[in-house]
Amino acid sequence: MTAQLIDGNALATRTRAQVAERVQVLRSRGVLPGLAVILVGDDPASAVYVRHKVADCESVGMRSVLERYPATMTEADLLARVRALNADDAVHGILVQMPLPRHIDPQQVITTISPAKDVDGFHVANAGALLVGRPGFKACTPYGCMKLIETTGVPLRGKHAVVIGRSNTVGKPMALMLLQSNATVTICHSGTPDLAVHTRSADIVVAAVGRRDTVRADMVKPGAIVVDVGMNRNDAGKLCGDVDFAGVREVAGWITPVPGGVGPMTRAMLLVNTLEAAERRTD
Repeated sequence: MTAQLIDGNALATRTRAQVAERVQVLRSRGVLPGLAVILVGDDPASAVYVRHKVADCESVGMRSVLERYPATMTEADLLARVRALNADDAVHGILVQMPLPRHIDPQQVITTISPAKDVDGFHVANAGALLVGRPGFKACTPYGCMKLIETTGVPLRGKHAVVIGRSNTVGKPMALMLLQSNATVTICHSGTPDLAVHTRSADIVVAAVGRRDTVRADMVKPGAIVVDVGMNRNDAGKLCGDVDFAGVREVAGWITPVPGGVGPMTRAMLLVNTLEAAERRTD
């Protein structure tokens, strides 16, 4: 068996096209959806990420504002800038690029962003809304993972899903979204003594630990859906995920590649959240 690829690039392209259509509807009503992105410091990877996010906004007709500040910016000044953006009616979404310089508390920054503009879906109010099944913004990466899983056409009710990783940004919200789709969910992490015991019985495996070759072919149930959230480098410096792609592809039923899987959908769901923030404000 060779797994079918779940093409994140193709799905992201379709998602952006749908967003662009809805943006035009808002613009016809005199509303221009706007995203403000704040970058503090000069981390090269972060600079690339924010450049892509700004370009994505422009590609669908949204307004984007990139604010760059030196790594010496104080936490107080950053919080003041976030509060100013909270009060700016032309800004519908606020994203502060992580990681931040060590002297700035990221949780303090996240909680200062208005929940109505928290398009990353990290604010405790939005995390709580997901927990209790109320409307709110979903964290972009697990939200994108759910959309990728949907493309397989496999109903999740009654399926066993294993999420490897328990971060607030991916693992925990991923588990909650799968639960909402009536899957039976197991969360594994660094304290799990025998990971393979759990993954071998899983119909869906989501790997989000940031360590390459965490999931190997002998750990996967034949025909399973495997979603690789990892972003690592192999010995040759080539981008790879948490899954041994070559081996697992011969066992799984569906698999996301790295690159070209989860990454494009994370960016696409940021656009969706920003659009919905503008729609909610308008309505």
